[in-house]
Amino acid sequence: MTLPDGTINLGPETATLAVRTGRTGAAAMAGHNLLLHVTAWSASVTFADGSASITLDADSSSLVVIEGSGGMQALGDDDRASIVQTIDEEVLRRASISFRSVVASRSPSGVAVEGNLTIGATTRPAAFAVTVTDGVIAASATIRQTNFGIKPYSTLFGALKVVDEVEVSLTGTIA
Repeated sequence: MTLPDGTINLGPETATLAVRTGRTGAAAMAGHNLLLHVTAWSASVTFADGSASITLDADSSSLVVIEGSGGMQALGDDDRASIVQTIDEEVLRRASISFRSVVASRSPSGVAVEGNLTIGATTRPAAFAVTVTDGVIAASATIRQTNFGIKPYSTLFGALKVVDEVEVSLTGTIA
């Protein structure tokens, strides 16, 4: 699909912004790999003259636990609420999250993107590919929490820890 000039606006109504976490440590079997969705966010992809510009803003306090795989027992509603509260208060601390592209090179199937990801007061470079296939736009990136001053969550005296690298993905439909 050739990408025409113009702007694609994305948000929770047209796309999913997801975060996947893993677990490690001696007690990893007790914890869960999590799938979280961001429910308050917006992004725009603008194509013009063979290049692209991408922006994204997300509310870190809008995370919702969609799934917890693995673990000794299934996650209940109280567990899900506790996870969200811990993320808000101890991990992300309701930090603002934004991405601004610096270089975005267009190709027939999408865009190679380099830019700046900001979480709270820390900005670091980030790179990823955006693809557009049959009206579906998709992108993913692996983010190392400690690069942004975030201490990955741990419990049981460190025997159960969230892996430092989390996978962030966006998938949506475009007209």
